[in-house]
Amino acid sequence: MSSANETTVDSHSPARANGTFCPQTQRKFVLVAAILASALGFIDGSILAIAMPALRADLGASLAEAQWISNAYALTLSALILAGGAAGDRFGLRRAFVTGIALFIAASLACAVAPDPAVLIAFRAIQGIGAAIMVPGSLAIIAKAYPKIERGRAIGIWAAASALTTALGPVLGGFVLTTFGNGVWRAIFAINLPLGLISIYLLLAKVPADKPTEKRSLDLGGAALATLAFGSLAYGLTAMNAEGGGMLSTPSIIVGVILLFVFIAYERWQRDPMIDLGLFRIRAFAGANLATFFLYFALSANLFYLPMLLIAGWRLSEAEVGFIFLPLSASIALLSGPVGQWSDRIGPRFPIASGSLVVAIAFAGLTMLTHFGVHNFWTGTFPLMALMGLGMAQVVSPLSTAVMTSVEDKDTGAASGINNAVSRVGGLIAVAAMGSLAAWVYARITGNASGVPGFGEPPASGLAANADAVRVAASDAAFTAVAAITTLLCVLSSVIAWFTVPGQASPWPRQSNDSRD
Repeated sequence: MSSANETTVDSHSPARANGTFCPQTQRKFVLVAAILASALGFIDGSILAIAMPALRADLGASLAEAQWISNAYALTLSALILAGGAAGDRFGLRRAFVTGIALFIAASLACAVAPDPAVLIAFRAIQGIGAAIMVPGSLAIIAKAYPKIERGRAIGIWAAASALTTALGPVLGGFVLTTFGNGVWRAIFAINLPLGLISIYLLLAKVPADKPTEKRSLDLGGAALATLAFGSLAYGLTAMNAEGGGMLSTPSIIVGVILLFVFIAYERWQRDPMIDLGLFRIRAFAGANLATFFLYFALSANLFYLPMLLIAGWRLSEAEVGFIFLPLSASIALLSGPVGQWSDRIGPRFPIASGSLVVAIAFAGLTMLTHFGVHNFWTGTFPLMALMGLGMAQVVSPLSTAVMTSVEDKDTGAASGINNAVSRVGGLIAVAAMGSLAAWVYARITGNASGVPGFGEPPASGLAANADAVRVAASDAAFTAVAAITTLLCVLSSVIAWFTVPGQASPWPRQSNDSRD
């Protein structure tokens, strides 16, 4: 039976005339719901990095468990996000979007009351499934609700609001953690309930249902293979730092690689695959995605392990460390528009290549700071994070442009989804691999001395001064290794973009006396 809202949208309605499913008076509710739903994922991810030392202290979680608290979510999100996007096409965007939000907040409540790391990891994986449906749905439902003439402004409002929540989330979360202590990390997950419920109410009570656009296959087989492949790779990389995990590490990585090839073969055989592998024959598309993988690998590794170093290693407060995310979000929010226009004039090659180098310089600066034991947050770490934010702002919009313009118009949705998944897989592998590197360096310096906490683990009160000095030096050395590797990967991303992405080799448009391009 159709609801009253649904009956307002017929073939003669103004909404249909504009090519949308939503009447003009109700579109604002779509926008607000999409902003709130996006805030769920953005706030959850950025604050969790700040809260990780407190969470580990409260639950007694090891470094490997901390990695999986992050990676369980990243795994299901990255492996299922393309299938999640297809669910909106098959079942209707409003229905799929509401389902994703509901699953996300239900899993969030379970995370908030998790008694131990294992339970938290399990529900983080379920949270990622909800996010895989919710994340692509937030932008898609705006695009479907607004006519083309109004769509750019609506997406701009959504992007600005999302950047604002991403920027303020860690700052506010850091103050709360500093004020109320370690146990308050549970509130990070509980806050998802009111935000999610408001979003669901607006969608069900104020927004009409849209009709499915096509009966696409969800390719659940491909999604399952991707989950197993990336999960096995991440497990093998993470197991390197776990006690006795080395025996499981190599077989898990080998199984992951084999499953990845099985996944590729399966996708080639599918009539309606989750990933159109044929797109990777396009040089610009393949190059832009490879650059994306290396750049977001580097970004994710630093944003996950730097807060651990600052809070657990340097003993800074969460309130202070929460500010490291602010320059990234603010720069992207303020500069993406002008950079996008610049990229339109000269092509995306120069902005991506030069922006990646700026990020590399910032990470090189972090390498030098920690190598020489310079523990100056506001005059050292924070300015370098601001520089990193400027570099990422120079890359984000042109990278999207490079991906979208490298394919035919009919493939832009698939291209965007693949690029989104690639960036998240990069983050997944980064947290797993760089954690093992950091743990190995840390253990080599501390010699696994009794009483010395593990990397990123807050020290107990009363730790002897000499043991604490060793702990701090080992923490610096561990992060130095991470920052040095990610610096090189950013340089590699820049080189790949320079040789594969189209555009000018200069930041200034060519001067021409004729009308030719």
